[in-house]
Parts: sequence; structure tokens; C-alpha cells
Amino acid sequence: MKKRFNHTKRLPTLPKINWKLFVTFIILILTVSLLIKCVPKYISGGESKVGYIVLDKSEVPQKIQEILPRYRMLERALAAKIEDEVYVIVTRGEKLTAGYAVDIKNIQVLKDNEDEKLVVQVLFKDPDPDALVAQVLSYPFVVAKTNLKDLPKKIDLEVKYGE
Repeated sequence: MKKRFNHTKRLPTLPKINWKLFVTFIILILTVSLLIKCVPKYISGGESKVGYIVLDKSEVPQKIQEILPRYRMLERALAAKIEDEVYVIVTRGEKLTAGYAVDIKNIQVLKDNEDEKLVVQVLFKDPDPDALVAQVLSYPFVVAKTNLKDLPKKIDLEVKYGE
């Protein structure tokens, strides 16, 4: 009589999984990850701060110094790209006395429908009404070098007045 040997090996059994609970858990993790990634953009409105350095009058590039007289009579913000660097220029217009100043407080890029716009927030300072100031025409302006790579299509100037 011949003996038969059973050569089939049994594989270890895996624990039973509640597949509905497992799939629900995976969907929950993916949903939370997506919310963490996307919600801050919607809350902020798609805005991002722009890094900038305010330049001293002696550091302003020659090309900006050449075009500045065309815009110094206007109260506005504009941008210029010179040698792959984007500069933001804010002019205050013509003033009849000295003592006026312009300070950039913040520069940010906002999503406006499908376009992006650059918002420049500035503080305009006026001389004290009782101060003795020189009676000369002045053209306050400020130039900032930014970390932007491209010129914005639209620029908004937001002005606050202070001392």
C-alpha cells in the first residue's frame, strides 16, 4: 500500500477586513488632504505677497531715472522690467512744498477672475500744517526692486494717509 503525501502548502490567512470601513477611511484621508491643500487659497482669494526692497535714490537704475520725469506729475503706481528685474515705482505727483513722502507698506499679487493684478499699498505722508517747509516744487516717489519674474498686466494703488 502506497502512502500519499499532501504536498500542497497552506498560505497564511490574512485577517478579515471590513472593506467598507477601509474604503471610507481612505476617502476621508484623501478629502482632508485635499482640503488642507486647497482651502487656504480660496480663503486668501489667491493672493500672494511679493518680496521687495525699497531702493535709495542713488540705487535707482538709470533707465528708470530717464522715464521718471514723464510720470512724476501723476499720482500712480507703475512697473518696469530692466535686465530681468521687475521694479515698482510709486509717484505722488507735484507738490508745492517740501515735506511730502511715499512709503510702500505691502506689495501682493491678487487673482482677479482669470488675471492676476499687482496691488501696491502705500502710505502717503504730508508735512505738519504748522511745520516750516521749503517753498519748492517737489515730486515724491519711491522705487522698489521686487522678486517678480514678469510684469503684471494690471496694477492697483491703495493709498493710506498718515503722519
